[in-house]
Amino acid sequence: MTDQQAVVQAIECQAKELEAISKWVAQELNTVMGSERLAKWKAATTAVLRQQAGNRIAGQFAQARPGPSFTNDLVEEFQDEVETYRTALAAALKAVRAQGPAGSSV
Repeated sequence: MTDQQAVVQAIECQAKELEAISKWVAQELNTVMGSERLAKWKAATTAVLRQQAGNRIAGQFAQARPGPSFTNDLVEEFQDEVETYRTALAAALKAVRAQGPAGSSV
């Protein structure tokens, strides 16, 4: 497995974890615990990205923040935050793929 494949696999693993958290909250309707899990997931994902993809990509992911929400629907607001991180992971994946096979030393 090349370095780039390892990074892609790590990002895809983090994306699966994000989806699991999202589905759990949608099912249980417990946004407080979901937010706690999401915060831990984001910290872990930032660490994985820093180790696997480098400081630049990890820093860009860490800066992802959801915009303001005015729905008064906690589950919908939670899902909006998940979408923010989903988009940030997609951007990280795109950046890794754009680096090419030898670009993992960022």
